[in-house]
Amino acid sequence: MSDKPHLDEEALAELRDVMEDEFEVLIQTYLADSRDRIRSLREALAAEDGDAFTKTAHSFKGSCINIGAPRLGVLCLEAEMAGKESRLDEAPALLDAIDAEFQQVTERLDDMMVR
Repeated sequence: MSDKPHLDEEALAELRDVMEDEFEVLIQTYLADSRDRIRSLREALAAEDGDAFTKTAHSFKGSCINIGAPRLGVLCLEAEMAGKESRLDEAPALLDAIDAEFQQVTERLDDMMVR
Protein backbone atom coordinates (compact mmCIF):
# COMPACT_ATOMS: atom_id res chain seq x y z
CA MET A 1 0.00 0.00 0.00
CA SER A 2 2.95 2.31 0.51
CA ASP A 3 3.05 2.76 -3.26
CA LYS A 4 -0.11 4.88 -2.96
CA PRO A 5 0.44 8.55 -2.08
CA HIS A 6 -1.16 10.20 0.93
CA LEU A 7 -2.81 12.64 -1.47
CA ASP A 8 -3.48 12.53 -5.19
CA GLU A 9 -2.26 16.00 -6.10
CA GLU A 10 -3.71 15.79 -9.61
CA ALA A 11 -7.19 14.88 -8.36
CA LEU A 12 -7.04 17.68 -5.80
CA ALA A 13 -5.95 20.19 -8.45
CA GLU A 14 -8.94 19.18 -10.58
CA LEU A 15 -11.25 19.53 -7.57
CA ARG A 16 -9.80 22.96 -6.82
CA ASP A 17 -10.44 24.02 -10.45
CA VAL A 18 -14.03 22.75 -10.37
CA MET A 19 -14.91 23.97 -6.86
CA GLU A 20 -13.07 27.30 -7.08
CA ASP A 21 -14.01 29.37 -4.00
CA GLU A 22 -15.84 26.42 -2.44
CA PHE A 23 -12.75 24.17 -2.44
CA GLU A 24 -11.76 25.05 1.12
CA VAL A 25 -15.32 24.42 2.31
CA LEU A 26 -15.22 21.02 0.62
CA ILE A 27 -11.94 20.13 2.35
CA GLN A 28 -13.16 21.31 5.77
CA THR A 29 -16.39 19.33 5.30
CA TYR A 30 -14.42 16.22 4.32
CA LEU A 31 -12.18 16.54 7.39
CA ALA A 32 -15.09 17.00 9.79
CA ASP A 33 -17.03 14.16 8.17
CA SER A 34 -13.97 11.92 8.35
CA ARG A 35 -13.56 12.56 12.08
CA ASP A 36 -17.22 11.56 12.54
CA ARG A 37 -16.71 8.40 10.49
CA ILE A 38 -13.64 7.36 12.48
CA ARG A 39 -15.64 7.88 15.69
CA SER A 40 -18.50 5.80 14.20
CA LEU A 41 -16.07 3.03 13.27
CA ARG A 42 -14.79 2.94 16.87
CA GLU A 43 -18.35 2.91 18.23
CA ALA A 44 -19.40 0.09 15.89
CA LEU A 45 -16.35 -1.91 16.89
CA ALA A 46 -17.03 -1.36 20.60
CA ALA A 47 -20.62 -2.54 20.06
CA GLU A 48 -19.34 -5.48 17.97
CA ASP A 49 -21.68 -4.31 15.20
CA GLY A 50 -20.05 -5.73 12.08
CA ASP A 51 -22.77 -4.42 9.79
CA ALA A 52 -22.43 -0.81 10.97
CA PHE A 53 -18.64 -1.14 10.86
CA THR A 54 -18.78 -2.41 7.26
CA LYS A 55 -21.20 0.28 6.07
CA THR A 56 -19.25 3.09 7.71
CA ALA A 57 -15.94 1.85 6.30
CA HIS A 58 -17.54 1.57 2.84
CA SER A 59 -18.87 5.13 2.84
CA PHE A 60 -15.62 6.48 4.30
CA LYS A 61 -13.71 4.69 1.53
CA GLY A 62 -15.80 6.47 -1.09
CA SER A 63 -15.26 9.92 0.36
CA CYS A 64 -11.49 9.31 0.63
CA ILE A 65 -11.27 8.25 -2.99
CA ASN A 66 -13.41 11.21 -4.10
CA ILE A 67 -11.28 13.74 -2.22
CA GLY A 68 -8.00 12.27 -3.45
CA ALA A 69 -6.73 10.34 -0.40
CA PRO A 70 -5.94 6.95 -2.00
CA ARG A 71 -3.89 5.42 0.80
CA LEU A 72 -6.66 6.17 3.31
CA GLY A 73 -9.18 4.75 0.84
CA VAL A 74 -7.26 1.45 0.70
CA LEU A 75 -7.22 1.23 4.50
CA CYS A 76 -10.97 1.83 4.56
CA LEU A 77 -11.41 -0.94 1.98
CA GLU A 78 -9.41 -3.28 4.23
CA ALA A 79 -11.64 -2.30 7.16
CA GLU A 80 -14.76 -2.82 5.04
CA MET A 81 -13.59 -6.29 4.03
CA ALA A 82 -12.74 -7.18 7.64
CA GLY A 83 -16.28 -6.21 8.62
CA LYS A 84 -17.87 -8.13 5.73
CA GLU A 85 -15.84 -11.22 6.51
CA SER A 86 -16.51 -11.06 10.27
CA ARG A 87 -12.86 -10.40 11.05
CA LEU A 88 -13.48 -7.65 13.59
CA ASP A 89 -10.53 -8.96 15.60
CA GLU A 90 -8.37 -7.26 12.93
CA ALA A 91 -10.30 -3.99 13.20
CA PRO A 92 -8.40 -2.34 16.09
CA ALA A 93 -5.11 -2.44 14.17
CA LEU A 94 -6.88 -1.23 11.02
CA LEU A 95 -8.47 1.64 12.94
CA ASP A 96 -5.07 2.64 14.31
CA ALA A 97 -3.70 2.64 10.75
CA ILE A 98 -6.71 4.65 9.53
CA ASP A 99 -6.20 7.15 12.36
CA ALA A 100 -2.49 7.55 11.57
CA GLU A 101 -3.12 7.95 7.85
CA PHE A 102 -5.93 10.42 8.49
CA GLN A 103 -3.46 12.53 10.48
CA GLN A 104 -1.08 12.50 7.49
CA VAL A 105 -3.90 13.48 5.12
CA THR A 106 -5.09 16.23 7.47
CA GLU A 107 -1.61 17.74 7.76
CA ARG A 108 -1.13 17.72 4.00
CA LEU A 109 -4.55 19.20 3.30
CA ASP A 110 -3.95 21.90 5.93
CA ASP A 111 -0.63 22.73 4.26
CA MET A 112 -2.42 22.93 0.91
CA MET A 113 -4.99 25.37 2.31
CA VAL A 114 -2.23 27.68 3.52
CA ARG A 115 -0.66 27.94 0.05
